[in-house]
Amino acid sequence: MGLSCCLNSLLQVFFMNTHFTVILRRIKVPTVDTEQKKSVPYQMLLLLEQMQRSKQRAVYPHQLVRCLTLHNLKLFVQYDAAQLFLSLWNLIKSQITDGQLVSADRLTTLYTIRVQEYLVCQKCSFETKRDSNMLTLPLPMFNSCSQRLKTLEDSLCCFFQPELLTDNNMCLCEHCERKTPCLQVSELACLPHTLTLHLKRFYYRKSSWTQKISYCLPFPQSLDFNQILTQEQCHPDAKEKVRHSHPLHFGEADFLLFYSLTSMSS
Repeated sequence: MGLSCCLNSLLQVFFMNTHFTVILRRIKVPTVDTEQKKSVPYQMLLLLEQMQRSKQRAVYPHQLVRCLTLHNLKLFVQYDAAQLFLSLWNLIKSQITDGQLVSADRLTTLYTIRVQEYLVCQKCSFETKRDSNMLTLPLPMFNSCSQRLKTLEDSLCCFFQPELLTDNNMCLCEHCERKTPCLQVSELACLPHTLTLHLKRFYYRKSSWTQKISYCLPFPQSLDFNQILTQEQCHPDAKEKVRHSHPLHFGEADFLLFYSLTSMSS
């Protein structure tokens, strides 16, 4: 898509996910030509069928790119991989019509990560809880002490590490009726079939300038959350093993990593 090199890789990852292509094949095809040109899932379906029929080494997604430009995704703009992934996913989800709620639910179940977030007041111990749904886990590459994280497992542990919110980050306690220091705790509640991890390639320093990270972070072929996270960080329903499927590489450190759910016995 112009200067952005990640669209082709993203499309390959979508199409190599058989659960996604099943959803794509069940969409309701628009009957009007103008609607077909604006429908992202329909254009992706056409591209998938063209890729399967073509005897050429490469198939060019011109029609899909034109479709995306109708939804404010611009040509010759450098998009971040995670940003483009979220834009594509949201367009697909929003264009699945009311008569296809089963497909919409399957798409949500396929990619949505459920996280439970807790805030514990450090003055009165009052606890608030909320559920959060995420399409990607944005994983840091530095810890809170600005030290480089060496493995993907370290990055996951850092993401779920409890954080003490003080000073300008204090939260309103309903019991104290004022802002107080709070302990923020995140717990992985449920893993989707396709787990998407986003390694954050930009590091924001306190001096207000931004550093682009340019080193590699090794990742394993499988992740066992039962071994990586503590009992407090991981709900029993989320203690699954996931297998790496397809990485997207941008420069040296900017990845989206996709893992697919497997049984614990595999």
